[in-house]
Amino acid sequence: MTNTLRLIPLGGLGEIGKNMLLFEFGRDIIVVDAGIMFPEHDMWGIDVVIPDFGYLRDKADRVRGIVITHGHEDHVGALPYLLGDVLPIATPIYATPLAAGLIEAKLSEFPALGKPTIRRFKAGEGFRVGAFEVEFLAITHSIPDGVGLAIRTSVGTVIHTGDFKFDYTPVRGGGPGFSRLGQLGAQGVLALLSDSTGAERAGYTPSEALIEPAFDTIFREATGRIIVATFASLLSRVQQVIDAAQRHNRVVALAGYSMLKTTEIARQLGHLQVPSGALVELNEALHLPDDRVAIVTTGSQGQPEAALARMAEGTHRQIEVKPGDTIVLSSTPIPGNEEEVARVINKLFARGANVIYPPLANVHVSGHASQEEQKLMLALTRPRFFVPVHGELRHLHAHGRLARQMGVAAENIFILENGAVLELTRDSAQVVERTPSGNIFVDGSGVGDIGPAVMREREVLARDGFVLAVVPVSPATGEVSGKPELVSRGLVYLPESGDLMERAAERAWSVLRVAGKTKRQAIIERTQEALSRFFFEETKRKPMVVVVVTEG
Repeated sequence: MTNTLRLIPLGGLGEIGKNMLLFEFGRDIIVVDAGIMFPEHDMWGIDVVIPDFGYLRDKADRVRGIVITHGHEDHVGALPYLLGDVLPIATPIYATPLAAGLIEAKLSEFPALGKPTIRRFKAGEGFRVGAFEVEFLAITHSIPDGVGLAIRTSVGTVIHTGDFKFDYTPVRGGGPGFSRLGQLGAQGVLALLSDSTGAERAGYTPSEALIEPAFDTIFREATGRIIVATFASLLSRVQQVIDAAQRHNRVVALAGYSMLKTTEIARQLGHLQVPSGALVELNEALHLPDDRVAIVTTGSQGQPEAALARMAEGTHRQIEVKPGDTIVLSSTPIPGNEEEVARVINKLFARGANVIYPPLANVHVSGHASQEEQKLMLALTRPRFFVPVHGELRHLHAHGRLARQMGVAAENIFILENGAVLELTRDSAQVVERTPSGNIFVDGSGVGDIGPAVMREREVLARDGFVLAVVPVSPATGEVSGKPELVSRGLVYLPESGDLMERAAERAWSVLRVAGKTKRQAIIERTQEALSRFFFEETKRKPMVVVVVTEG
């Protein structure tokens, strides 16, 4: 229907990350963001999680473009998989200059895809994509060049805030575009889709400028090296480290591939102001006196492959943490990463470092709006319909309650889940259907070949280990010809468990030897049942039992 706008979230609702939203009008579709989610603690072996692109597979010819709000991984990280698997590489991508640079660098790691088509626009500029007129709106976030979106169709204007907060004194870049938001509100906003991540937090999110005094104190009091861990894309934080280092006669070195890549792009685009001599190579910094060195590194979320975790483990190729080092975690853990971050902090303390992290000092502020800023966004835009986005289900409901306080009718507030299709006309909004949605797991070079069954198996293996039973069968009679041979991993310590494994083999043999000639599948099932029952009785554990039948 050409008089109906359909909004289809494929990720980012009911979860942190994996942000992806479709706008569909007639035969035209635009994609807003395509991000990844980092794996939760029970997603064994998974590298990243991406949205399910199933809805688009038979509609690729209707996709007119991909619109990007900013360059964080949870908004652009899935682009190599979307472009490589569903959409042609020629699909135009609309982004601000910094986001475009980060996207180009990311896609260059997948040379088989070819060269993307990226069209650059700044906040305040607009463009047409199929049936949609899109305007980039000035907002502030924890990365420069982030924008909200005003998306116009013949049924009305939808505002998508992207990730935002109202920072009146940002470290880099301009402030939020209050006047333009107010103009759009006065003209009439059909629907507002607004960032919900901070919806449980009262008051206002502090400005990035709040961090400067804390950094100044740390740089003034530290007697050894200062190592600051933060997100590679948090360029305002990198700028603050450079500024503090200049004031206190230190040079700055960078550690971590993504940190080096992102800062280089930011410098080229003017988003980092680096005085001559302020940045040096890491090898050079390591030969300078400790009290003249500051290092900015990745790994603030405790990721085991990142630089900070390798420093904590003592496996970093260049940096060995030692007494006298001051290590600053300039971030807060993403939900689900708390244990990993705590583990890294403890290991750094064990190596003699002084570790500073929130709430011990004001070394981090959120990039997401708190309740009063969310209310201000609602007051400025005055939407008829409201859809909270970007957050866990509790965040979406909290944001919905704020909207009711601001006068949005309860029936005009839609708490959606991924896959829900919201249809909008000039006068109405309703959820009409559900489309396939969910998690697609990326493990190494495999995309989507790890499903729920494999994840359940990995959970069993991680929790209780496995037992391999090799059952010999006579080729002449087809009967089991001897006791199974058992091998286990992750169940018990084998050198001290000989008796247990011997008794387990006897239990299986006692069941099998009375069976006579039996089909191979029946042998497997009887062996699995006998061993599973035995190990639970003896150990209260449920290992995975794998049975191999061999002739001999």
